[in-house]
Amino acid sequence: MISPERRTRTLIIAHRGASGYLPEHTLEAKALAYAQGADYLEQDVVATRDDRLVVLHDIHLDRVTNVAEVFPRRHRADGRYYVRDFDLDELRRLAVWERFTDAGSDLAVFSGRFPARWGCFRIAALDDELQLVAGLNRSTGRQVGIYPEIKSPEWHHAEGVDSARLLLETLSRYGYETAADAAFIQCFHAAELVRLRQEFDCRLRLVQLLGENDRGESSTDYDELRSDAGLARLAQTVQGIGPALNQLYTLAPIDDEPVSTGLVARAHAAGLAVHPYTFRADALGPGFASFADMVHWFADTLRIDGLFTDFPDLARAALA
Repeated sequence: MISPERRTRTLIIAHRGASGYLPEHTLEAKALAYAQGADYLEQDVVATRDDRLVVLHDIHLDRVTNVAEVFPRRHRADGRYYVRDFDLDELRRLAVWERFTDAGSDLAVFSGRFPARWGCFRIAALDDELQLVAGLNRSTGRQVGIYPEIKSPEWHHAEGVDSARLLLETLSRYGYETAADAAFIQCFHAAELVRLRQEFDCRLRLVQLLGENDRGESSTDYDELRSDAGLARLAQTVQGIGPALNQLYTLAPIDDEPVSTGLVARAHAAGLAVHPYTFRADALGPGFASFADMVHWFADTLRIDGLFTDFPDLARAALA
């Protein structure tokens, strides 16, 4: 059984919204996640050609929209369509779909979710989503927070745009400025988080996302960050880490039962909160018989502080 204090302490962060039910990062997915009891809503932010921020997981458009049909000749030499090559008004013309496995594919990543190419979903500007959250907080009386991620900052800098600065300016307009505000900023690139703190004097809570060195999320050395010295250094800049689930546990060789890697305990010892990603009911981690079992084990055994999930309602039910 999960203790009452654990129920209270474990934050539910809607991963791209209620993306287990509706196309990711659409306003509809965010509204559903809000209604399902999420504590925070995630916003991945990417810059447009006219320096507006939109909420989209990728710098590319072709796996989640019909961009190739609407703008067939606007791809780059690599054949990909980039958010940065379009103005916001142009992006609003695109339909958003369930994510496909590859650009040009008709195969959805999660075949049991919302039918691909159905519905009338659109790309949202960050302003659109912040207004949605503020409006719902006012009309419901709840206080749901935001959890933006600065996507590919190194790539954006090479494109001549400072997406971190644009993000801070936008958040400030909506009252997100201090550690007391219901907001976290996350990023895979460690140097960008240091830049937020030192160059911009950002007072919002920061979270270092932890990827794998061989996947190329950024030039950050994630192996070093997971060391005791790396965690201690992170604690000078950020308030938490966002590791992948498989960085937090392994399977015992005898019975395939989950066993902690010790990263959560070491992060807590360094004073860092731990918000792992991603809890999916339709893609359980190895060693777990059900979604509820997985949530229980991470919450009670590892004592994580929050979790990213595509299914906020199921996470809320498991913790309740």
